[in-house]
Amino acid sequence: MNEALIRSLTPGVLGILVRRGADFAAAEDAVQDALVEAVRVWPTDPPRDPKGWLVTVAWRRFLDATRADAARRRREDRVDEEPAPGPAPAVDDTLQLYFLCAHPSLTPASAVALTLRAVGGLTTRQIAQAYLVPEATMAQRISRAKRTVSGVRLDQPGDVATVLRVLYLVFNEGYSGDVDLAAEAIRLTRQLAAAIDHPEAAGLLALMLLHHARRATRTAPDGSLVPLAEQDRGRWDTESIAEGVEILQAALARDRLGEFQAQAAIAALHADAPTAEETDWVQIVEWYDELTRLTDSPVVRLNRAVAVGEADGPRAGLAALAALDPALPRHTAVAAYLHERDGDPARAARLYAEAAHKAPTLAERDHLTRQAARLNARR
Repeated sequence: MNEALIRSLTPGVLGILVRRGADFAAAEDAVQDALVEAVRVWPTDPPRDPKGWLVTVAWRRFLDATRADAARRRREDRVDEEPAPGPAPAVDDTLQLYFLCAHPSLTPASAVALTLRAVGGLTTRQIAQAYLVPEATMAQRISRAKRTVSGVRLDQPGDVATVLRVLYLVFNEGYSGDVDLAAEAIRLTRQLAAAIDHPEAAGLLALMLLHHARRATRTAPDGSLVPLAEQDRGRWDTESIAEGVEILQAALARDRLGEFQAQAAIAALHADAPTAEETDWVQIVEWYDELTRLTDSPVVRLNRAVAVGEADGPRAGLAALAALDPALPRHTAVAAYLHERDGDPARAARLYAEAAHKAPTLAERDHLTRQAARLNARR
């Protein structure tokens, strides 16, 4: 197979799909699928018209993906905006697809990326942002995953841990990203928690419910972000909070702690505080210590620095922050917040402005810009 020929044809095939009405991201994914198929088929059955073959296969892949996306959205439309408490009323094949995409032949990271793209409906860019890697790197990872499973039978479901990771990332994108998938993620996690005896499935469900309970207060009517300390706690969904806490307590009682249970415990402590000032930050730091032990995640360490700043004072928080890589996403925003609390508004304003330039979303950029302007106005 002439790989140079394929590379030369790719831009033209992509352009044809776009002219036919496909948006660029969807067309790019469809062409990637066609290239994977070409790698598999062409060595033994080369086409007489390579470009025509690629256009035909890519267009079919685009139509298949469009139909699958439409079907997924119809399923989401059947779900109430606020998930009802209690057992899931019905089971469809979506959760099974999650397990099948988490195939044993794939590494967990590749399985998660493939499932988010193929079943979760997230774009390559959204998945890359969730993993804190460049979009091109994630595109290559997804393409490799597709090549890996193209020649195997999808009759061996993946492990629960991988599926839980996928559901967690889908919820995060739906909770704070561009696509509303939070309710769908909760629905599927309910099904999973009801179907298997797994403390982390229960922990993930509790975490989702506790976060979702605060969702209505996360943004102002104009779309601007509202920090947790400033949210109207009277508007939090107390029914979801109560259910989440009950599920979490049952999971913790089994003494098989996992990262989702630890995260849910932190969310429960925030939900339990009548006011921001009454938050039990000392206990939150202890749970972040457990979470650091379980995951050794730099993002967890960053959040822990914020909690240490609240529990032991901003100087202690800045000391914890100093041990982390400054290139870590949102590191600058955390530094700005802690310096403001430490009584250095000039430095905080400068850091808020710097963080705004690095912000991954428009809403976050606007929030950080307003924080910088607020401090500069006082000078």
